[in-house]
Amino acid sequence: MNKAANINTFKVSDFAAQVKTVGGSEANRCKYPARLDTYGCGCAHNCAYCYARSLLEFRGLWNPRYPKVTDYDKMKRIIAKSKTGSVLRLGGMTDCFQPVEERSRSTWKAIKWLNQKGIHYLIVTKSDLVASPLYTDLMDKDLAHIQVSITSTDPAKSRAIENAPLPERRIAAAERLQELGFDTAVRLSPFIPDMYDFDVINRIQCDKVLVEFLRVNAWIRKWLGGDFPAHTHTEGGYDHLPLERKKYYLSKITGFKQISVCEDVATHYAYWKNNVNHNPDDCCNLTLKK
Repeated sequence: MNKAANINTFKVSDFAAQVKTVGGSEANRCKYPARLDTYGCGCAHNCAYCYARSLLEFRGLWNPRYPKVTDYDKMKRIIAKSKTGSVLRLGGMTDCFQPVEERSRSTWKAIKWLNQKGIHYLIVTKSDLVASPLYTDLMDKDLAHIQVSITSTDPAKSRAIENAPLPERRIAAAERLQELGFDTAVRLSPFIPDMYDFDVINRIQCDKVLVEFLRVNAWIRKWLGGDFPAHTHTEGGYDHLPLERKKYYLSKITGFKQISVCEDVATHYAYWKNNVNHNPDDCCNLTLKK
């Protein structure tokens, strides 16, 4: 591919669509392990804390300038074979609403096919594009579940760690989706306490919030430029905050009707499930209409 090409240049045949099911310990906790990537091998947001980037970049498989786009026909065949009433997460390794979506419409097509098949779709995105009329007019309120990630309330801090739309645009998107009646959640992920003004967070007009604390490895430490000495618990190849520290920070989040915590540490997961999560059996806390 011509390296002088625009960031939105894409080649459909470069990335074959497939449904990936998460494995290992995550599969035991995640209620919705099946994930369909509409883009792969790179994300223009290129977040400094991205676990997918930390897994792929050192292998030479991460290219934020030229993310690859799914094969449309193969993606349609996969959706056709999926079970009506099941849940697919759109994007496991990359954001399904990154800038290339404005040209390729791969996610738009996937949503259209999911609607036709009656399959629920869980969208996790840092883009306000999801709240534009092109998508709100398309998405089925009985099937769509949208989590808008807000990683900071400070525009300067946000720019320092990601190339995504600024926080105020994401907050407005979440509020717009809530107002329209979609199953919407604010996702504080990764949750880095120093990045937030909690007064701003607690004023967001959205019923649901989901918190996912930052986990760090050597790559993420390098990209974020910090040692994170408070992350003293090691599990699953990452360092985590201890549970008591997490509980303290979580107590600052008070402006939502329903709260959930997405967790990697097994003992911490058990605590949130038994004491905090609105739906103990579903940390994503989706409203699934039958």
